[in-house]
Amino acid sequence: MCGIVGFTSRSASAVGPLVSGLRRLEYRGYDSAGVALECDEGIKVFKQTGKVAELDALLKKELPEEERGKFTVGIAHTRWATHGLPTTVNAHPHIADGGSLALVHNGIVENYAALRSGLEKHGVKFVSQTDTEVLAHLVATFDKGDLLAATCEALKRVEGTYGIALISAKHPGEMIVARKGSPLVIGVGEKDIVVASDVSAIVAYTRQVIYLKDGDVARITPDGVDIHSLDFSPVSREVQEVDWDIGAIEKGGYEHFMLKEIFEQPDALRNTIRGRLDAGEGTAILSGLNLRPRDLAAVRRLVIIGCGTSLHAGMVGKYLFETLADIPASAEQAAEFRYCNPIVGPDDWVIALSQSGETADTLAAVRESNRKGALVSGLCNVVGSTIAREAGRGVYLHAGPEISVASTKAFTAQVTALLMTALKLGRTRRLSLEEGVKLVAEIERIPDLISEVLKKSDDIAKIAEKYAKADDMFFIGRGILYPAALEGALKIKEVAYVHAEGYQAAELKHGPIALLGEETPVVALLSDIAGKEKTLGNVQECRARRAPVIGIVTEGDAAAAAAVNDAITLPRTSAPIAPIVTAVALQLLAYHVARLRGCEIDQPRNLAKSVTVE
Repeated sequence: MCGIVGFTSRSASAVGPLVSGLRRLEYRGYDSAGVALECDEGIKVFKQTGKVAELDALLKKELPEEERGKFTVGIAHTRWATHGLPTTVNAHPHIADGGSLALVHNGIVENYAALRSGLEKHGVKFVSQTDTEVLAHLVATFDKGDLLAATCEALKRVEGTYGIALISAKHPGEMIVARKGSPLVIGVGEKDIVVASDVSAIVAYTRQVIYLKDGDVARITPDGVDIHSLDFSPVSREVQEVDWDIGAIEKGGYEHFMLKEIFEQPDALRNTIRGRLDAGEGTAILSGLNLRPRDLAAVRRLVIIGCGTSLHAGMVGKYLFETLADIPASAEQAAEFRYCNPIVGPDDWVIALSQSGETADTLAAVRESNRKGALVSGLCNVVGSTIAREAGRGVYLHAGPEISVASTKAFTAQVTALLMTALKLGRTRRLSLEEGVKLVAEIERIPDLISEVLKKSDDIAKIAEKYAKADDMFFIGRGILYPAALEGALKIKEVAYVHAEGYQAAELKHGPIALLGEETPVVALLSDIAGKEKTLGNVQECRARRAPVIGIVTEGDAAAAAAVNDAITLPRTSAPIAPIVTAVALQLLAYHVARLRGCEIDQPRNLAKSVTVE
């Protein structure tokens, strides 16, 4: 959600790196931005509602280029409003101690009201509506000469989540950062140190990074990083190397990151699959799971947890595990799972899906599952993320960074990873060697199948022109394609701002059919797999109400193509692969509709990439 950047150097100006870092984090979603810079005269703060470009314009106006060299330490932030309206006053950084201390914060301080009341009784004056300002004043209250110690004392009194960075004119050249439930990464360069809530803001300077863990508090100077726990005990954290470079987060000639990431899917899934299939044994090699065949055979139930797009991937996974591994499975919304006192135990395998590995509700569900003694695995895209660490075992997607808020390649990579996991589990049960070998061959074809779908982009764009003005749409599918219908509806909601609903095809006539008419297109998923004939019957019901139907059909299926108004043809696949290629076509449809409607595709209104608050 919100973005944090910090920069300290022996000689380089912090202004450029801070603004550049904020631009790298724009995809996370935000409504205001600000920077705080340290110099001999104290702390200077610049804040602005709107985009980072507007903050940059303010800095260019207020801070001449010749003055910037004296600011070698600074912090910056993009805010997504929670407590208080998106105004300049509520924007970060927040100041305390007479303007000598500045702080930025991601997360939620759950007991901020009580803390604020206590501080006000001691004469502290607040100017914003935010919970973050409480943190700034709290640290200032405890500052008796050691800023790290003051931060530790303040954070001991905080309930909730935080990723913070702060600077103080009383402690020149020093930056303090801390995390609990909200990610922070420290990039260690030869001359500069960069802090950010996402590694994408760091890789332009260094690929050597330290991932802070919950409870870590670090003092950062140009000379190095000193990490402690909240009880002030020193701790050691490994320096790791980021396995992608700055080119991975550039648009590379594409108009939008979303389109780039849609077209990256063949290579992304090759990376997800690479080295993980054993054609001879007809199984998958997933060493990160760290599970022996005996462990897998002992599993009696699968529970897949996620939110949004990850939940839809998990719903595909439910079908895969039940079909291939002959084991009961369910897909659960992570927040609901946590709060419904779930019945899970040692015989249950909980698989947590999260692109970022930081999704707050999913992380809380992981912790609840661990407390109840379940076998827990994480399936994440971001190496070193909190869910990956706390699960202790799992599968990294290796899909590369995803910048557009609307997830595309992470979804197809998640489904592919779940398919390989179901194959591995199935081979410990009733899936034969012959069936396993056949499925391995099909999985290896996925990148090429997606490439074939991508060739249809121009054709899909022409279809999008016919329906771009629609205000309502329905997506219908059966069986394993039902989650793909939900994901298609979600994509067009996210990026095109079209009201859309996904339904089991049979459910359409149990109420929603009353909404159909000439202005309400229906997208019917009609791949030539089990359930197609029944869905064709539902298509006829839609057309009888004069609703235009866009069909996602298999190449060569003349009957299905003739039954719809417009057909998007896909290569022939088996049922386990069908949701993947279907999703790519629906991503392209959503993208082209959004483009035609003039929407802000990569940064949709009100949305954030990584949801780190519940």
